[in-house]
Amino acid sequence: METPLLNTIDSPKDLRQLSTEKLPQIAQELRRFIIDAVASKEGHLGASLGVVELTVALHYYFNTPYDQLVWDVGHQAYGHKILTGRRAIFETNRQFNGLSGFPKRSESPYDSFGVGHSSTSISAALGMALAAQLKGDYTKRHVAVIGDASIASGMAFEGLNHAGVTPANLWIILNDNAMGIDPSVGALKNYLTKATVGKKPRQANIIEALNFHYTGPVDGHDLSALLHAFEAMERVEGPKFLHVITTKGKGLKPAELDQVRYHAPGKFDRITGEILPKQEAHLPPKFQDVFGLSLLELAQQNDQIFAITPAMPTGSSLKYMMQAFPQRAIDVGIAEQHAITLAAGMATQGLRVFCAIYSTFLQRAYDQVIHDVALQNLPVVFCIDRAGLVGEDGATHHGIFDIAYLRCIPNLQIAAPSNLIDLRNLLFTASKKLDTPLAIRYPRGRGRELKWQQAFKTLPLGKANLLKKGTRILILALGSSVYDAQDAINNLPENIQTQVGLIDLRFVKPLDTELLAQQIPAYQHIISIEDASKIGGVGDAIQDLLVQLKYPGSFVKLGIPDMFIEQGSIAELKTLAKIDATSIGRQIKALAKG
Repeated sequence: METPLLNTIDSPKDLRQLSTEKLPQIAQELRRFIIDAVASKEGHLGASLGVVELTVALHYYFNTPYDQLVWDVGHQAYGHKILTGRRAIFETNRQFNGLSGFPKRSESPYDSFGVGHSSTSISAALGMALAAQLKGDYTKRHVAVIGDASIASGMAFEGLNHAGVTPANLWIILNDNAMGIDPSVGALKNYLTKATVGKKPRQANIIEALNFHYTGPVDGHDLSALLHAFEAMERVEGPKFLHVITTKGKGLKPAELDQVRYHAPGKFDRITGEILPKQEAHLPPKFQDVFGLSLLELAQQNDQIFAITPAMPTGSSLKYMMQAFPQRAIDVGIAEQHAITLAAGMATQGLRVFCAIYSTFLQRAYDQVIHDVALQNLPVVFCIDRAGLVGEDGATHHGIFDIAYLRCIPNLQIAAPSNLIDLRNLLFTASKKLDTPLAIRYPRGRGRELKWQQAFKTLPLGKANLLKKGTRILILALGSSVYDAQDAINNLPENIQTQVGLIDLRFVKPLDTELLAQQIPAYQHIISIEDASKIGGVGDAIQDLLVQLKYPGSFVKLGIPDMFIEQGSIAELKTLAKIDATSIGRQIKALAKG
């Protein structure tokens, strides 16, 4: 489909020159543009399709960027980007050196606040509104667009609670589609689903109880209804709340029918919506699936196993256990702090609790990890998915800080399996006997082992694995970096290969000081490699050990440099950070010449 009218829109100023009668055409063309772009380039689809009309209405009614628009999470902001001057370069979305997949302040003045994780929009917009009042500007409007899954988060409630007692010119728009990535959960979701367009729930409105003027629910796909609602709300002073009901994936029938799969479907047919098949039949599984299927096996053998995830049952593959044991595996919604303390409470009662959580989401529950789990030395198992570089989701989602922020916590052990079999066996080990908290970090993507579903075996905690002996250069690799180190060694000339030893560290804390103290003195050069921040990472722990051992040789620490890594393929980003096999090989050759 051609997009002739959309092609004339280079900014919201152009949009506001149109008559309201033209807006449905803009919405239709914008939806088609998003479908065509994501069909070939991949990305987040369903969320952006669901807010097309809302996006058009917002930029038509409000004087953006003077009026400030904050998108929660931001994966629904593709239409926003296209209407705000980035249509011509939208094909670079989520690509190396291209557009970010999320709103980003340095990218456009229309991106008033950088986002990527949920439930920040209300606090951010309120901060902007209060700042405007301090400057004497009472005309600027501040609009937070938040989903029903995100508004159930504690941080969103904190923002609502504060905003309700301020005179701020704050507009909150609830995009209610009963979906996050997976279906929304919890009592608030049940409350909201009782509302229909034009008829709010019969119970006392909890939003009004927080001192907001409530409007809605309004059909979020009806441009006229949205604009009329904005006009009515304009006449109300103080914080206001508009409840908008939308359909995730609107306008592409398969995306409406299978909203979980079409959240980020990969490549698909732009006309039919059919997802294009991938050649996956003979590939090893993803780390997340080995986690999910292995935990299900363990749960079948041990009825004391309980599992928790904050809103990621599909992404973490906890869905397998949730389907088989719905009373012993739960999604608590976007509530990371609650998830960790809930796990701690269960652990006090003797349950073996596994908490499946992305590395960057665990950051949001740091105090709970320290205060509620580690301080009490409770044997909670943190299954940290998406550890390391994650690719096209970019800086907000790379799990590169978990080692640094966990390594300093007493009582907490940290493991990083390098392969699918070790991940499986670490889960088994944690399920049998554990008297202290354990974090198991593993990467996004596939492993390399086809025959991964082997009999469970106990792994000794805190013990590394000597994979190869050498004569001059010893590589100490962690997690998925073991694969890269092995590739680097295999591509070296044979006379250099013989010089290189390789240890799979397996554990960050405790380090296997016995094996390391035995091996290190035999080598002239040591290289540590990790898919994580060099500052505070396992390389720092190795360096401390080298000082204790009074090691006289050279030490090279490879990892993510002191910078935020943007979007791109994992291969591109590893090359940027110089932790890919080619860069590792180059480093080895340089040392071999010395």
